[in-house]
Amino acid sequence: MEPQLAELERLQTRILNRISKLELSLSTQNNNNNNNLSACDGGDTTEARLSTILRSNGVNDFAFKKVSSDYYDWPLESRRDVLGAASIDHLCKSIVLVNTQAPSNITDCSDCNNSKYYIVVVQYTARFNAETVKNYLYALNDGKIAKKKFNLRLAPEETSMELTGYGHNAVTCIGMKTNIPVILDEAILRLNPDFFWLGGGEIDLKLGIRTSEFIDFAKPFIVSCSGT
Repeated sequence: MEPQLAELERLQTRILNRISKLELSLSTQNNNNNNNLSACDGGDTTEARLSTILRSNGVNDFAFKKVSSDYYDWPLESRRDVLGAASIDHLCKSIVLVNTQAPSNITDCSDCNNSKYYIVVVQYTARFNAETVKNYLYALNDGKIAKKKFNLRLAPEETSMELTGYGHNAVTCIGMKTNIPVILDEAILRLNPDFFWLGGGEIDLKLGIRTSEFIDFAKPFIVSCSGT
């Protein structure tokens, strides 16, 4: 009887070993498949692309957050909560402006001081004042260009898309198709904590970033260009 028990134990041990090896094999295969899926599906996402751009330029304190497709139907308080923003004042947007009165030879963004287009980052809670930007650009050019040659207006949506590569409610200053000069509203510098949210390249993707690191990256003109 005892030899039979011993044989059964050996048989059971062999079976258990085979099961363990099979489980290990399946686990390794699944991990490889997951890695392949990540490489194929996640490596070229907007978030991955913009993260690479930011990190390669020394920006480390940032975060992306996916939001619902009806995000822009929500009140600012709900948007604040889903992003974990410090306040509704920390919610910002990027808008592309066109100088409708620029001289005929100014057609692109090659001259930051006198560009055909600018992208302005302002708070949702603030009211953008184009007149202050006009005055700023006039002074920036030492008054050598007539003030009437500056008239900043919201660029048509198709123009914004062509310049930035991003659609409505998805515009961000990171990874744009065109190197558009950036204007940052001075009020954003006074936010506490100094970490604000803006568009992330897709309508349901938002980007939070440390203000100082954004400034180091985007090198914006800092202009007091809004009111409440």
